[in-house]
Amino acid sequence: MKTTFLATALAVLPGLAIAQTTSIETAAGPVTVPVSPETVVTFDLAALDTLQALNVPVAGVPAIAPPAYLAEVLGSTPAVGTLFEPDFEALAVMAPDFIIAGGRSQSQVEALSQIAPTIDMTISGPTLLADAKARVDAYGAMFDKPEAAATLLAELDAAIEAAQAATDGQGDALIVLTNGGKVSAYGGDSRFGWLHTSLGLAEAYPDLNAETHGEAISFEFIAEVNPDWIFVIDRGAAIGQDGEAAAVTLDNPLVAGTTAGQKDQIVYLDPARLYLVGGGYQSVMGTIDEVVAAFTADAS
Repeated sequence: MKTTFLATALAVLPGLAIAQTTSIETAAGPVTVPVSPETVVTFDLAALDTLQALNVPVAGVPAIAPPAYLAEVLGSTPAVGTLFEPDFEALAVMAPDFIIAGGRSQSQVEALSQIAPTIDMTISGPTLLADAKARVDAYGAMFDKPEAAATLLAELDAAIEAAQAATDGQGDALIVLTNGGKVSAYGGDSRFGWLHTSLGLAEAYPDLNAETHGEAISFEFIAEVNPDWIFVIDRGAAIGQDGEAAAVTLDNPLVAGTTAGQKDQIVYLDPARLYLVGGGYQSVMGTIDEVVAAFTADAS
């Protein structure tokens, strides 16, 4: 359906009728898009992240408490709604040439398509890293920056190799997300699973259910699993929500008694990168840097 809409739009919109086009991969499959559209809006933070890495300007973004590394672009670019609710009046006035949606804005793709050609660039949990690479390729083609995209992908591959070397033989890990006083765990098939499958972090408990919101666990579970490392994502901090911080939630004898607790191997990752901007190029690279730094701290 989306491919048909875009093909029609390219044929009938005056500004796009003579534009060069290319085919890129999206969450809905291959789609024909214009090359180098001038006025681009994105409701997908992962897309914004990767476009920034490619030095592609955007004309409109969602209103959101920004992750620190995206604060400048989000603070200086007009807001055209939220991640969940576009401001259709503002968009109509702006008259963008192209719109990128995905993730939390995925449900708005059809409605946004009435304003301008819109693509769904949702990045899936279990295939996050592969999707992230595909998005770099797609945006490189769409914005006529294939060399820049190739450079970014080479740097990402090098970073992954460095992480695999750093984690090799360093024990197992449990990835947990805190939400106030609640704790969930994520395995290799989850939205954060690429930390295991691509960076070489052995799973402390391989039988976790692959769920979007993780598997609810207790502190007793953490103590029983006894991971060598615990990697923590604080959801409340990621979305700017008041409540109990992750460090407070995990400050108890059961967690402290694990190997991770005894060896000071509880690592608090930048939550906004992973929770809000998962799959963005800079997000992925930043998280890899954090993981490598954790495993090489004693060697430095």
